[in-house]
Amino acid sequence: MGTRPDRRADVFTLRYLDVCLVLATAPFVFAGSLPIAGYLIGAAAWLLTRAGTAFTYSRARRVGDAKYRAGLQVAGMMGRIWLVALAVILARVVGGKGDGIMAAALLLAAFTVYFVMSFVTREGPLQGPAGTPGRATPS
Repeated sequence: MGTRPDRRADVFTLRYLDVCLVLATAPFVFAGSLPIAGYLIGAAAWLLTRAGTAFTYSRARRVGDAKYRAGLQVAGMMGRIWLVALAVILARVVGGKGDGIMAAALLLAAFTVYFVMSFVTREGPLQGPAGTPGRATPS
């Protein structure tokens, strides 16, 4: 009859919905004559933090030592916070108040979506995509 839906593709889309939001916002920013420098700086910072988070989490999943794993997690979180804060400050200095607000609003919206989707997809620092080692399975 019909084909079964691809659940892995659905989860992948949900997992990166924040990145989709950041990229889908671009046409509206450009068409609406909104602060472009703030958008570009905020978008670049968010994409960098997501790439850094994926790298740090994948490294942490492979490490056997719990202290080293915890250190990687803390370093990743702190680095992410600093990068986001510096992006907002940089946007403010480079472009002005409107650009700083644009960067802050974009980063806040992206983080909110990321935070909610991390609960929906149940992907955490030590859990990977479904089927990877370390992934909690329902009992």
